Amino acid sequence: MLRGRFSHKIFNPGVCFQRSQQTSSKPDAEGVKSSFNQNFAFAKHGDFIQPEPQHQNSWRSDSFLQSYVKHTVPEDVFQEMQSDLDRFGDRCVGEIWKLGRECEENPPYLRQTNAWGKRIDEIVTCPAWKKQKSISAEEGLIAIPYENNQREYSRIYQCAKLYMYSPSSGLYSCPLAMTDGAAKTIQSLKLDLPEAWDHLVSRDPDQFWTAGQWMTERRGGSDVGGGTETVAVHNMGSSYSLYGYKWFSSATDSDMALTLARSVDLEGNKVPGSKGLSMYYLKTRRNDGGLNNIQVVKLKNKLGTRQLPTAELLLDGTEAELVSSEGRGIPSISSMLTITRLHNVISSVGGMRKILSLARDYATRRTAFGTSIDRHPLHIQTLAKMEVETRGCAILMLDLSRQLGLHDNNAISDQDLLLMRLMTPVAKLYTGKMAVANISEGLECFGGQGYIEDTGLPNMLRDAQVLPIWEGTSNVMSLDVLRAIIKTRGEVLKAYGSRISAICNKADQFSAVKSSAANLMSTVEQILKTVSDRPDILEYCGRDLATSLANTYIAGLLMDHAIRSQQLADAEVLKSWMVRDMAPILRHLELYNQNSVDQQRTLVYQHYSASDVPVSS
Repeated sequence: MLRGRFSHKIFNPGVCFQRSQQTSSKPDAEGVKSSFNQNFAFAKHGDFIQPEPQHQNSWRSDSFLQSYVKHTVPEDVFQEMQSDLDRFGDRCVGEIWKLGRECEENPPYLRQTNAWGKRIDEIVTCPAWKKQKSISAEEGLIAIPYENNQREYSRIYQCAKLYMYSPSSGLYSCPLAMTDGAAKTIQSLKLDLPEAWDHLVSRDPDQFWTAGQWMTERRGGSDVGGGTETVAVHNMGSSYSLYGYKWFSSATDSDMALTLARSVDLEGNKVPGSKGLSMYYLKTRRNDGGLNNIQVVKLKNKLGTRQLPTAELLLDGTEAELVSSEGRGIPSISSMLTITRLHNVISSVGGMRKILSLARDYATRRTAFGTSIDRHPLHIQTLAKMEVETRGCAILMLDLSRQLGLHDNNAISDQDLLLMRLMTPVAKLYTGKMAVANISEGLECFGGQGYIEDTGLPNMLRDAQVLPIWEGTSNVMSLDVLRAIIKTRGEVLKAYGSRISAICNKADQFSAVKSSAANLMSTVEQILKTVSDRPDILEYCGRDLATSLANTYIAGLLMDHAIRSQQLADAEVLKSWMVRDMAPILRHLELYNQNSVDQQRTLVYQHYSASDVPVSS
């Protein structure tokens, strides 16, 4: 039986009866209310309510982002950016976060027919999703680098806004990635698509278009050369009709798309492989508002990114325009891949920063064992490790944005051009993996509440899982790193070594980083020597090599930032970063051979027999 202050709230019929005997024949209203209150009282939960984490301005609360931008762009450009980023930081954690939650709670659905059976294939999205499109236009999230008002710093400006926007956007960052990719492709290839261009870079919500990229077909994967079955039948001039099945089309509600198809002649002959692919531009709807001979077969049922409409599409005579040279489809999408991979990096790092921002605030509000959890050594160590990981990934993201801005303005050096080619797949691989790990760690910081959907936290991990997959898995990115090394005959590695050497040579300017410089340079020299002396191992060590390049290059960037800022906190970040195994490629040389792979295969397939697997009907 409960005692103490809660015991009087338990209903006792005897007590109720005794009281009724003591009252007069005409009890007052309060007496009646009191007797029934014992039967029908509100549930009592005790006095404690856990304060929830509070959002902080995405710009003002991010000291590292502020520091990098301040030390990288001219003062007048910084002041212009800062005013807008400060304002936008409030919008991200207020209006945009609420809209993002609405997108999560009201995912898109497909209405294939109307009430009378007419096929309409309408993808229904919530008002919040449509509002995100308007906000993206108003804020210039695509327009900024194409207006180019900040010249070579415009991409850093855009990157900062996207980084703040992405974790609050309800996944509207995804169509923006493909929209930016389409705009960059039109610009780089000087495509004659004035209507598309004007809409893609517009700040007018009523004029702004988003773009999709329809590359993946039923064979799936990154081998689009071997997996593309869609064919293009020539009509006249540059006009074609497309016939095929697009297996995975993200942001299917977009206004236009760039896609790959295989052209056929009048006899139906086509060129196999990558050389047979060309790039086509299409609008998703005709002038009358109907779909452009496209059927939406189904919406994908995904682990995460549920806010985003992703569909399987049947193209049955879809009107399209050839925009690449015949057979040059894959080379034509290279600039698009650079952009979308950078956006993938931005989403990865943005998610890491958001979960950490909420976790550190929550640590001041949550009490355990007699004190707030930010006073517990293990908890603050966890948060500090997450902070270092986030800063390391952030500086890699920002450096790529810096290089892209130089490239946009034809001001990029040969070294930066080579580094952008090498580090784009490295960054995509590394930050995608780190996002999943760090956001998972971030959920732990909330205890059981990190597992409760109502908090808005679990979907951050679900959504992050797409980041190591979309635009190429970690192994595919590793192969792309090797491709960059081979195609440039090792020039990308020379650029990497030269950049880090130049940074380490400046270590005398800040004594707090001198010991780190010596250790870093020694590690980089060993990596370069290993790759030079053992080209036979590249096929086997690709993933460890990419991780080693990421760890060491990030260390170089952190060192460079510490030298420029002269802040001990930045030197401490560098020191903490370098505690890890900086170069796993140097630790596993004995595994990089066919014999080891054969042994690993034997282990994986032990007791496996294909004959035991039932054949599906």
